Order: sequence, then structure tokens, then C-alpha cells
Amino acid sequence: MTALMERLERHRWIWSALGVLLLWAVLSITTGRFSLHALSGVAISASFLTLVALGQMLVVTTGRGNIDLSIASVLTLSAFASIVVAAGSDARLPLALAAVLGIGLVTGLANALLVVVLRIPAIIATLATGYILATATLIANRWAAGFSMSPFLKMLAAGRVEGVPLMLVIALVAVALAGLLLGRTVYGRRLSAVGQNERAAALAGIHTGRVIASAFLASALLAALTGMLLGAYVGGAFLEMGQPYLLQSLGAVVLGGSLIFGGSSTALGTLCGSFLLILIVTTMQVAGLPAGTQDIVQGLVVIAVLALAGGRAVRRRRAAPKPEAVAP
Repeated sequence: MTALMERLERHRWIWSALGVLLLWAVLSITTGRFSLHALSGVAISASFLTLVALGQMLVVTTGRGNIDLSIASVLTLSAFASIVVAAGSDARLPLALAAVLGIGLVTGLANALLVVVLRIPAIIATLATGYILATATLIANRWAAGFSMSPFLKMLAAGRVEGVPLMLVIALVAVALAGLLLGRTVYGRRLSAVGQNERAAALAGIHTGRVIASAFLASALLAALTGMLLGAYVGGAFLEMGQPYLLQSLGAVVLGGSLIFGGSSTALGTLCGSFLLILIVTTMQVAGLPAGTQDIVQGLVVIAVLALAGGRAVRRRRAAPKPEAVAP
């Protein structure tokens, strides 16, 4: 039994994967409408969420309670920017991509400056950055006279290969790369070390500031690219477009088994957490719950998981052997 519990602790994504299977089975039995075709729609929604959540995961891994609250504004502004710059032409798509990457780059660097250099708590710093971007979005909304999509970008966001959504393929590739980054690279080990104990990591020679800054930069870039793809998928952009991804990105990370205290994350778990969260939302929609109630339920789910994780961490600290006093 002890070996089984240790294995489950190392592979925390199993719980979210089991949750996906269980919830899918319940929906299929109770409604009779959830076929493989319906799963395709869930997969597309979960794919967009996964891309955003992977960036949030990297930020959470750095520890100190770091969370990126600018994700929603980055996503929305990037959707507007890609539409305005591309103007429905594939020839202008490189310019649109440069604009979107520029938004992500500037936002990520600004967040890193505030958090790493000025030592402002990440929640406050990224919230302030998000408000600034929201103002820029209002200006971009005035410029967007009409919504005309780039055909290639539309194909990338909404196309299918042998019935499989391209967005799902993109999300799976991103998860695989993130998994390799965390588990097979020096950077991944440094990221975990910083999240576990920043001071100890610094004493070990790790440039902790650079590692934390890179996480915020990656989060902003992934949110920006997701906004570009999401705008093409829905056929336009609108204010508050990225707002649902603020809570859901954190929820997917937590439900997937990443430690909210930092130091240990799982890309596969983030994927499973995204699917589970989308299925929870789908279940509430099938039940006819209003949007406000859906937000409340999502918040309660995240709080419950955080409470369980916090209680488990407290029990570990209490059970850990205390260092013996050294005689003078």
C-alpha cells in the first residue's frame, strides 16, 4: 500500500485522468449524447486552455505563490492585434505574428521586471500589468472595424486531420515539449529547485532571477499565441474574451497535480486538468446552470483542491524529522 501511495504521489496526474474518465462516463450514460464527436468539441476547448495553462504552470512552479494574472488581458489584446494587423490576409500573417509575439514579449519582460527586480508580489504585479493591457484592448477595439480572418490561421485553429482537430495536435505537441523541458533538461531541474527553495537554489549557483523571469516570459508568450489562435477559431475578438482563462488556467494546473507552492509540476497533469475542467463546465451547461453559478462552482473546485494540497503539505512538515540540536 505504501508503494502504491508513493507511486500515486509521483504521478499525481492520474487523479485528474481518472476524473476525466469518470465524468465522461457519467455524462455519456445520463445524457446519451456524448459520443466521440462530442468529445472532439471538448478536446478543442481543452486544447486552448492547455496552451494557456502550460504557461501558468511554469509560473506556479517557481514557487512563492507566483501566479500570472495578466494572462486574460494578454490573450484578448493579442486576438485583437492579430485581426487588425493581418486584416484577413495570409500575406500579412507574419506581421500579425510579430505583433502578437511583441505583446507577449513586452508583457513577460514587464512582469519579470516587477517581480524579480522590484520584488513586487506576482499577484499584484501581474494584476497591474493586466489592467494596463485592458486599456490597450479598448483602444484596439476601436480600430477593429470588422473581423476578417486569415485563411491559414483559420485552418490552423479550426482545421482537422483525419477527423482529429489540429488544435488538439498542437496542444499535445506543446505538452510533450513542456514535459521534456521539466523532466529532461537542466532548465527544468533549475526551475524545480527555485520553486522548492529559492535561497538554497541561489546558494547552489543558480541564477534564480533569470529562471523566474523566463517563466513569466513563457507564460505571456503562450497566452499571446493562444489569443491569436482563439480569435481565428471564434471568428473575431471581443472584450473580456480571455477572462474565463484566468481562473481556468490556474484550475487546470492545480487539478492536474502541480503543487501550488511550487517546485513540482506535471505537463501531462495540466493537460488532464484542462480536460477535467472543461468537462465540469460542460456538465454544468448540460444541467442548465447560469454562467455566474458555473464560475462559483469552478472557484469552489479550485479552493477544495488547494485546501487538500495545503493540508497534505502541513502533514508532511509535521511528519518530517526535526534536525537534532547540535551541542555547543
